Amino acid sequence: MGGRVGGLTSKFYRETRGLKVSGGELVKSGTVLTRRGDRWKPGHNVIGLTLLTAGCEGEVYFTKKRGNYRRAVTLIHIRPLDKVKK
Repeated sequence: MGGRVGGLTSKFYRETRGLKVSGGELVKSGTVLTRRGDRWKPGHNVIGLTLLTAGCEGEVYFTKKRGNYRRAVTLIHIRPLDKVKK
């Protein structure tokens, strides 16, 4: 008697991974920004390693930098609400 009981299969689990927000979007504290991503690294006001969450309320923006072995790494930052231009 093997097999799965409930849950997601690996086919559909892949669809739930990745980036959850876009640049310029306003997010609340605790919002999930990515799931299981090694392409994105935490920047300012972002918490986590592979599951990145917002550390404060604000606007999402991205920057790129050169990582190990000249591989491009995208950093996710959050600009706090008091510094967002209205």
